[in-house]
Formats: sequence, C-alpha cells, structure tokens
Amino acid sequence: AMEGKRNRVSYFYDNEIGSFYYGNDHPMKPFRIKMAHQLIVNYGLYRKMNVYQPHRATYSEILRFHSSEYIDYLRYVMPNCEENHFSLGINDCPVFDGLYEFCQISAGGSIDAASLLNAKASDICINWGGGLHHAKKCEASGFCYVNDIVLGILELLKYHERVLYIDIDVHHGDGVEEAFYLTNRVMTLSFHKFGDFFPGTGSIKDTGEEIGKNFSMNVPLKSGMTDEKYVDLFKVITENVRDRFRPSAIVLQCGADSLSFDRLGPFCLTIQGHGECVDFIKSWNIPLMVVGGGGYTVKNVSRCWTYETAVCLNEKNNISEYLPENDYYEYYAPEYKLFIPKKNEPDQNSTEYLNYVMTKCLQNLKDQEGAPNVPFMDVPPDFFDTDELDRKMKTNNASLDDAQQEDLDRQKGYEEDEDE
Repeated sequence: AMEGKRNRVSYFYDNEIGSFYYGNDHPMKPFRIKMAHQLIVNYGLYRKMNVYQPHRATYSEILRFHSSEYIDYLRYVMPNCEENHFSLGINDCPVFDGLYEFCQISAGGSIDAASLLNAKASDICINWGGGLHHAKKCEASGFCYVNDIVLGILELLKYHERVLYIDIDVHHGDGVEEAFYLTNRVMTLSFHKFGDFFPGTGSIKDTGEEIGKNFSMNVPLKSGMTDEKYVDLFKVITENVRDRFRPSAIVLQCGADSLSFDRLGPFCLTIQGHGECVDFIKSWNIPLMVVGGGGYTVKNVSRCWTYETAVCLNEKNNISEYLPENDYYEYYAPEYKLFIPKKNEPDQNSTEYLNYVMTKCLQNLKDQEGAPNVPFMDVPPDFFDTDELDRKMKTNNASLDDAQQEDLDRQKGYEEDEDE
C-alpha cells in the first residue's frame, strides 16, 4: 500500500437533510448531519474533497430493493395517519413531514457514491446521510425506512464481483444482512451489542444460507466494550475476512452509537478508537464507501464523523483538537474540543469471551467456499461518462432526459440478465 498517498475523496451532502424532524422525544436527529457538515466546513476539510449534492433517489431506483406496495404507501402516507401498515407509525418509525424526501436524499447519496466508485472517479465516497441499516424490503424498522446501503451495494454489484459490508454501529446490521443472506457476492460483517438489545438478531450462529453459507458474519459483544479490545478484534477479523473473501469494493457503516455516552448504546469507545477502525479499512486501498448510521448523543456524532472525514483525507494529525467556530459552537460547551473522554464502566467482555468469538468467526471463515468468481456478462456500458456523472450530481437534477431514461431502462435489462 502506498502510504501517505492522497486518496481522492468525494463527499455527498444535501443542505435540506438537517431540517427533517422525527418528532419531539425521538432520539434520531437528522440535524446531527448538518452539525457535522458545519465542522467539516469550518475545519477546512471541505476544500480537500469533491463535494456533491446527491440526486434524490427515484421511485424505480428504490424499487431495486423495496417492494412497490411498501414504497407506494411510504410516498403518500400522512403524518396523522391512524393505520400502521408496514410498521410505519410504530416500531420507533414515526411518519413525519417530508419522510419520503428524507429517504430519497439518504438513498440518493449512497447510490451516487456507488456510481462514482464504479466509474473509478473516486477512491473513497462519504455519505453521512446514509447508513440506515435496519430497513427491510417491505417494512420500516429501527428509525430506518429505505435501506440506502442495500441500494448502494446493488449499484456496486454491477461492476464488482464481491462487495464486503462492515458495520460498526452498536446495533446489528440486520436489514443489510437479510438482503444478502443467500448470496456469496456480498459478505456482511457486523460488530454489535448482543443480548437483550435491539434488534435481537446477529447471533454468532447466523452465518448465511444456501450459497450464502458463511458469507454473513456476526461479532456479538457485551456492554462496556473499550477501544483496545474492540480495535484489536476488529483488525484481526477484518483482515482475515479481506484475505479470504477478496472484495473489490467495501461499504463501511460508521454508526456513532458505539461511542461512550451514547443515549442508546452501552459501549465505551472513544472517537479515536472508532476512527481507527475507519483508518484501518482505508489503509487497504480498496474502493470504499463510508456511510453514517446510528448515533444519539448528537454533539458526539458530529465530532466523530468530522474526525472520520479527516481520517479519510489523511488529515487526522493535522486538525486541531479545539473545535473551530461554527453555527452550533455552543452545543460543544464547556470543552469545545473534538474528542470525548472515555467512559469508565465495567467491561463485560472477558478476554476468554472475546477469544471464543474470534476463534468461532475465523473457523466459520475457513468453511467459506472459495469466494466466487462471477462469470460476468459484458459489463454494461456506463450510462454516463464521468463528466456527465459529475454534472448530473453537481446540478442535482433528478429528472432525466429521454436519452438518459432509455439508458436507465437498458441498464435495468442488464441487471435482470445478471440476476439469472
């Protein structure tokens, strides 16, 4: 790996994202993405990246994963609706103003990030508005409605034989795992709190089925997880997975609810520890999509994602620990610093337990049938050259002209061929 070589980093951000509101007592605050953006701009990191306004994912793009019955309902349901179809309005998934548009922005960012990686126009693509890993094909779950990650991975699969998904959110990445549970072209790897904790899935025994057997991996952890143990385990497992599975693209979900002092998460990671996981994956120099996810102590989420943006840019040693002045400066009182202290809580993960988990995971990995070499049909022609792609994203024009629409339809034809 060429150390110190500047990665070409692209960053997807929509100004509207911060104004969506799940409701008064709801822990999910899209505003945290705007807070992170303010820090990213005021640290000057913004100037070192290609910045894009994502397109709003179209209905047909969203249907690449989700069922039309569900999305038809999601598009038109009203906030005061009494019925609770598709788990909307229950399951911590309220119907709020602009819900569908929020989903379009989040998903559009991840689809655009994937397209840019496919076009080899970027090495790392960041979409902090994405990472909504609980959404299911026909159902909202855990604050998530449209699974931007699955849509991004489906886009990557047009050009990549094997895609690796890694999830460091404190919750199990159940929606992504379920979507790819039966395939060997996507390997999902989730590190999460397990045992009496949402969503309840993610046991070490769940490893995929059919040809997907041993292509899902779960690393179930207990409360109080600290930097040193977490990062060690993370490095050993991910490196073994990389060498066995040989992905040509990676999606990393960076849920910040695994940090100390999260409103919902019981881990004790610091921002440096969380960021070291990102740094490690980045060091492999494999095309990488970085997305957000959970994170419910907003001032720490924005700190974390700012630091991880710096990590992606090889700037982590160049940014001050003192936060720059910004529109939300007072949120960071009284320290006004980038990093947070470590929470001193008992770590319930014994060395024995973690060794057991590691051994079991590596054993399952050995049982993986060699990673597939997909017989690729002719790779579909890009339906934009990169300049066209750049223009499309920069102008944020979601409406396609007829020629582009024809291209899209042709692309769909290819996808169906590939599914055979």
